[in-house]
Amino acid sequence: MKKTLAIIISFIFCILFVPSISADPSIIIENYSLYPEIFMPGDSGILTITVKNAETTNTVQTTSTTGSTSTTKTDTVGAYIKKIWLVSATDGFYKIKTTKSYEYLGILAPLSSININFKIIAEENITEDLYFPSVHIDVDTYENVQFPIPVKVSNATVSLLLTDLPSRISKSGSTLVTLTAVNNRENAVDSVTIIPESNDGLKFTPNSVFVGTLQADASSEASFSIKPNDVGVFNISFNVQFKNGDNVHTEKISHSIQVVETLDVAPVLNSIPSKIEKGKSARVSLEVYNAKTEPITGVIVTPITYAIVTPSQYFIGSMDPDDVFSASFELNSGDLTYGNYTIGFKLSFKQDNEYYETPIIYSNFSVIPLKNIGSDGGLLVLFGSVIIIILVVLIFIFYIKKRRSTK
Repeated sequence: MKKTLAIIISFIFCILFVPSISADPSIIIENYSLYPEIFMPGDSGILTITVKNAETTNTVQTTSTTGSTSTTKTDTVGAYIKKIWLVSATDGFYKIKTTKSYEYLGILAPLSSININFKIIAEENITEDLYFPSVHIDVDTYENVQFPIPVKVSNATVSLLLTDLPSRISKSGSTLVTLTAVNNRENAVDSVTIIPESNDGLKFTPNSVFVGTLQADASSEASFSIKPNDVGVFNISFNVQFKNGDNVHTEKISHSIQVVETLDVAPVLNSIPSKIEKGKSARVSLEVYNAKTEPITGVIVTPITYAIVTPSQYFIGSMDPDDVFSASFELNSGDLTYGNYTIGFKLSFKQDNEYYETPIIYSNFSVIPLKNIGSDGGLLVLFGSVIIIILVVLIFIFYIKKRRSTK
């Protein structure tokens, strides 16, 4: 009977004095983000996690009874976070790791959240793969939280393709070359810039081309003008620089190019007389071609000779790649004495705000006396006289034969 009474008293005591809890904190990782989205070996980045107290009940009520009096105490439910840290993932040799943990972050009220940033590092030479470093949260008096974060490491990069780069170029003027930057990654990259390496024998314009952001599997072209300073074989290199997150990476492509003394812009003579009678004129015709890969402007053909040439210059203006223009001049020998002479033609043009002149092409002609019109007339008279004599002889022979036949 005494034992039964003691149990009843203990039960009543528990009812009166033990707190009544209507809710417990529920700590979850509500969201996370990675910057960059996909890492390259050696990259560092930021993992941002959102920690939330998902409990929707805001209070805990504690009721105590003393005698005939009951007292109810209401407290706000909160979760005291003692520590948050990241456990590394590894390929057996290298890790996805962080160097920082957070301690004593305080109480997180119901439905409240807090953002936590970790700097994470994909060690150099880590194997490309999908890794799962784990976030651990130590919550005082409640169950701890573990949450794996998928982090992908990829060796894919941004590559350069030589879209239009000839193996031989002319020393005269400049040649346009084109490259294509291709993003082979599954995430976008930023600050993509194509930069030619300096070369003593070649001048590149511009010094670099800024592409900007390249989305996954996207590409973009960039063009440069190459102006040679000398002939020979040169090794040229282009670098593509880009950012994966805040990590700078560089890829390189090289190519051999030969600079030769050839004219890709030049005049070609079509017709020019070898002889001109004194005081007379003759027409000279030529064609101008642009075999370059880019336009040229201010194209002018200038004759060089002691003779009078009309016009003194032939202005063509702009020429697109593969354009051909015809030009003609009137060559007058009035001021020249008898003899042999030379006439030359040079071509001048502008490209990339620089002025160029082609080597002069030459041709020879002679100034000869005028033909004697009188002597020509004498020849005609003599020729006519011979014809008349022949006719007279033929008529006489015919007459004699006819006369004999009648006898």
